[in-house]
Amino acid sequence: MQLSPGDPSPSLLAPVRLGELSLRNRIWLAPMCQYMVEAEDGVPTDWHLVHLGSRAAGGFGLVITEATAVSPEGRISPRDTGLWSDEQARAWARIVRFCREQGSRIAVQLAHAGRKASTWPALPAYSRRRGTVPEFAAGWRTVGPTTDPFPGLDAPDALSREEIAGVVADFVAAAGRAEEAGFDALELHFAHGYLVHEFLSPLVNTRTDEYGGDGPGRRRLAREIAVAVRERWPADRPLIVRLSATDWIDGGWDIEQSAELARELEEVGVDALHVSTGGAVIADIAVGPEYQVGFARTLREAVSLPVAAVGLITDPTGAQAVLDRGDADFVAIGRAALREPAWPLRAAHELGVRDASLYPGAYRRGSW
Repeated sequence: MQLSPGDPSPSLLAPVRLGELSLRNRIWLAPMCQYMVEAEDGVPTDWHLVHLGSRAAGGFGLVITEATAVSPEGRISPRDTGLWSDEQARAWARIVRFCREQGSRIAVQLAHAGRKASTWPALPAYSRRRGTVPEFAAGWRTVGPTTDPFPGLDAPDALSREEIAGVVADFVAAAGRAEEAGFDALELHFAHGYLVHEFLSPLVNTRTDEYGGDGPGRRRLAREIAVAVRERWPADRPLIVRLSATDWIDGGWDIEQSAELARELEEVGVDALHVSTGGAVIADIAVGPEYQVGFARTLREAVSLPVAAVGLITDPTGAQAVLDRGDADFVAIGRAALREPAWPLRAAHELGVRDASLYPGAYRRGSW
């Protein structure tokens, strides 16, 4: 397909607004852990500048960082990025400036890994190591809603009410540093079996106090973090929440409960949802192209918030079809972007958009 002069751009490539934020297209770079902080101090490095910066130069509308821990014990691995210190904020500011200079907008994903923290990095050099990193090897004690462990990992310590309040405060403090670093948007990671999802899932959260039991109890931590961060985060910058819409197991967290949470998040000022699935427990997931898109559509129909779909969306024509069908308002590209930093530029070519201004000046000689 090639567009004739005057034809509107496909919606995938057309400018759009997310709240008060203007984006050059509807393509997001999904958060992807890099495990490249060799100093194990949470400070992003030149790797992160190049990784995120190349995707910004490659045309993504919104670039989202990897899961960035709000505290040292909230890291998935010792080599994760963080935003619990001013040094980390200063390092992020450099990356933010560069991505913005390329025409992208950039969001930080704030996270706490909960009982799935302190694990070996998912890198080839650590392929023979499994489970929890012991404390003598730079690991740490993990925390969760209860002392039940994730299979294959050490048992966590159950968070007290006071410690839960500390987690909320850590998210708020990290949001303040995100503002100082200049991030355009902020995403709260409530998915993939990390701490907030652990509290949401009835298969994991068996507490009997106000943070467990029925649906409102299990949703309490998610709501408290969203409310507190929304109060701290600038009103004109989008607040996004990434959800796992289902545990993929009967009796677990499911799409109906996700819709209830989505409505609560909309009420407290969340601006968009980023819909994924799974991670809280071991499950048999039928992974395939666009396998999570239907969940995004269901949540889009449950609230008036814009929704991003993710999950093996790899083909530009398919991505445009997701939007055309009304399944989502944005598409997030993850693994495909690892092998193709300029995926949006290929999408423009395949969808018939002939616009040299999409390319950085130094790259225009290589345009399709």
